[in-house]
Amino acid sequence: MIGVVVPAHNEEALLDACLESLQAAAGHPAVIEEGVRIVVVLDACTDGSHAVARQRGVTTLDVDFTNVGMSRHVGAQWLIERGARWLAFTDADTIVQPDWLAQQLDSRADAVCGGIRLEGWDQLPRELRRRFVAYRRALPDGRHIHGANLGVAAGAYQAVGGFAPLATQEDVHLVAALQQHGYTIDWRETLKVLTSTRQDARAPGGLGERLRALQL
Repeated sequence: MIGVVVPAHNEEALLDACLESLQAAAGHPAVIEEGVRIVVVLDACTDGSHAVARQRGVTTLDVDFTNVGMSRHVGAQWLIERGARWLAFTDADTIVQPDWLAQQLDSRADAVCGGIRLEGWDQLPRELRRRFVAYRRALPDGRHIHGANLGVAAGAYQAVGGFAPLATQEDVHLVAALQQHGYTIDWRETLKVLTSTRQDARAPGGLGERLRALQL
């Protein structure tokens, strides 16, 4: 079984589009026979996120952490306990491609780090776009890690202890732990997801906060 984890904190406006895309990816011919289970981890939600997930027929887990690392880990452990061999992670403000899971499973690596596209890129202020591109190019090795586009073999995930209980950079720490333990990473930047450019960030240090800082 393939498991997908979506942490959500008050995401009723964007969650349905995310789940629609995930269900399309779960129906891809390369994965449909094995089966895909989607889990939305509702973290301290006070809006209609639960109703959105219920209407989509996906599993929900209710937690009260306000911590994305802990939320991702709870979802991952729940899926592993039910037999998931591969874990895919995205965010509730993100839309994946129909072949998102198929491409991850096509890799022979222990983990896959994909890229992102920003929704409404052409409508963003020109100076913000320039600064964002410069920021991305300045990162070491041009390699980017996004919790919104990440996959890992369940065995490797367990071996390194999974996501740390961090409110930010939990994805970076997980990939670093995998590398330190000798697991292979497929840096598949061409495998992109479409993510929101909203700046009212749900997680500190996330993309929304970065975009807001680049505008200052």
